[in-house]
Amino acid sequence: MKKALKFPVEKVTPSVKAILKAQGVSDSSMADDRILRLAEKTLSVYEKLARPIGIIRDISKTDFKDLFYGEGNNEGDAPLGSIYESSRHLALFAVTIGNQICSEIPALFGANDFAAGSMLDSTASEGTEKTAEALELFYRESLSRKDEYNPSIGIMRFSPGYCGWHISAQKKLFEFLQPAEIGIELNDSYLMTPLKSVSGVIVAGKKEIFVFDDLFYFCADCDNRSCRDRIKALMESNSF
Repeated sequence: MKKALKFPVEKVTPSVKAILKAQGVSDSSMADDRILRLAEKTLSVYEKLARPIGIIRDISKTDFKDLFYGEGNNEGDAPLGSIYESSRHLALFAVTIGNQICSEIPALFGANDFAAGSMLDSTASEGTEKTAEALELFYRESLSRKDEYNPSIGIMRFSPGYCGWHISAQKKLFEFLQPAEIGIELNDSYLMTPLKSVSGVIVAGKKEIFVFDDLFYFCADCDNRSCRDRIKALMESNSF
């Protein structure tokens, strides 16, 4: 399977709470009215400019092994190595919310509207993650339709540049997936354009394969340890 999907922007619009949390406001009820009004105004800009789209393609373990090792720069104990080997299904993916919104962010900073620029940057990042979640849900539903998903199965996304998987794996990922079809390009530094894009692999397998401790030395470079929340949610989920 290889498929490109457009998502209704209202389906991948982040909440004010999520935006403010990304801005460092952990309790949105404590935000003053000016901040709340700015967040709501920023959401209107997001809904007007965002063009969420994704692409997904199944990949075999054999093909993914070559892609995973990429340029040979991975950490030797990268968790994804053992996770994909124990998986049942693998699919490469890439998502973006488009160039328009990515151009608006530096325009706001250039106009010295730093508050609006920062708020839109956080909103766009959260929206990109929501788009990746929507694509992950599509993949889960496609497995369900083939009777290849049940409550014992977990699904998680992994991206080059995280958890010891070197960012240079992007090169082979892009060669296999060809996300230029939906407007995503890769530069020589392995960074994507539009900037608000996410790529990687979606792994489906027994939930136990995803459990790992965040005690690797490269975990010290992670600024949010979001894997903890995702693993916890996966282990607690019983939904189809």
